[in-house]
Amino acid sequence: MEDLSPRPGDLEPIETASRDEIASLQLERMKWSLNHAYENSPFYRARLDDAGVHPSDLKTLADLSKFPFTTKQDLRDTYPFGMFAVPRAKICRIHASSGTTGKPTVVGYTLKDVDTWATVVARSIRASGARPGDIVHVSYGYGLFTGGLGAHYGAERLGCTVVPISGGMTERQVTLIADFKPRIIMVTPSYMLSILDEFRRQGKDPRDSSLAVGIFGAEPWTNAMRDEIQDAFDMHAVDIYGLSEVIGPGVANECVETKDGLHVWEDHFYPEIIDPETGSVLPDGEMGELVFTTLTKEGLPMIRYRTRDLTRLLPGTARSMRRVEKITGRSDDMMILRGVNVFPTQIEEQILKCGGLAPHFQIELTRSGRSDDMTVHVECTLEAADEAARAGSARELAHHIKSVVGVSTTITVHDPGGVARSEGKAKRVVDNRPKE
Repeated sequence: MEDLSPRPGDLEPIETASRDEIASLQLERMKWSLNHAYENSPFYRARLDDAGVHPSDLKTLADLSKFPFTTKQDLRDTYPFGMFAVPRAKICRIHASSGTTGKPTVVGYTLKDVDTWATVVARSIRASGARPGDIVHVSYGYGLFTGGLGAHYGAERLGCTVVPISGGMTERQVTLIADFKPRIIMVTPSYMLSILDEFRRQGKDPRDSSLAVGIFGAEPWTNAMRDEIQDAFDMHAVDIYGLSEVIGPGVANECVETKDGLHVWEDHFYPEIIDPETGSVLPDGEMGELVFTTLTKEGLPMIRYRTRDLTRLLPGTARSMRRVEKITGRSDDMMILRGVNVFPTQIEEQILKCGGLAPHFQIELTRSGRSDDMTVHVECTLEAADEAARAGSARELAHHIKSVVGVSTTITVHDPGGVARSEGKAKRVVDNRPKE
């Protein structure tokens, strides 16, 4: 892999500012954001009044802990536009979640918000190793999902050439990568594995492709998957983080020269780590739930938004801004199986240890009597498709999961291509247990 470390002059001054300078800017912007939300959003005025706090109570950054949390349910309860802090006519863009449970969560952007979004995504793409003039192949979905358009605007802001192919049409994705020769691909990691499968199906060596950097986000993924993708393509695999409620992709990003966690763009988003049970703020370095307060958003400011993502805050390395450790799971993704907490990423790590298995999987939860059961659906590789090899792979995976994760599972090994593929976020867990 080529050395993609930044050159002198590549970084914005804020990326190498002192912690004191960053904190001073954050306090100034946080005061503005709290006042803006209180004065212009009836939802936030009522929420803060009910909690007995006022924006003027914020004297230091630590005072933020006095303010109440915002949750995804708040967005559903005020559906569709009840949390906006500007008149609807000043909203230039609306995005929404897929609404997997209940109503979708709707987010709105002013022109300034879209400009801010493009700025932080451009910074993220540059931190990943891209430079003006690069061709960026965007395989994130376009539409109400924020991934495609967020990546698109950021790449254009950086000065790149964008190929807006979106998700799906995997055969065509590989054809255009071969023909257009992009240096950068932006895509979910699970769909990148589908693209890798298609390279091999077409008899193309992925290491001969033009791809130098993959920017992967929208779902948790492991360092083991990073190693597999980097080795398969001889490329850098870099993590991007975001969520639509906060702005979309571009809240934080790994730096290609270190790949040691995601630097939060703290000039726009203030991070906290809280105990997910008590809500108390935890010191940097402790594992907990990630919470964000937006510092510059106009249309939909967020005060202490609970992401449900589990991680910890670490000091900056390649940049002055603090890092969040790679997201290993979500508090609402967590499966509790016979008293054991299980995350899909833990299962993925064990699958990647088994040489006869492909990295595609799905977890099925069922119930027999009073007991919850878990079946892991995986698929064999072409080289290990005979019955004896499948049985050996199933035993090996069951052993790894029991030894490392601590639960007994049923392993079903399918033919190559037998596990459902994803063209966006992977649906890792299918819960077929009876609803209470």
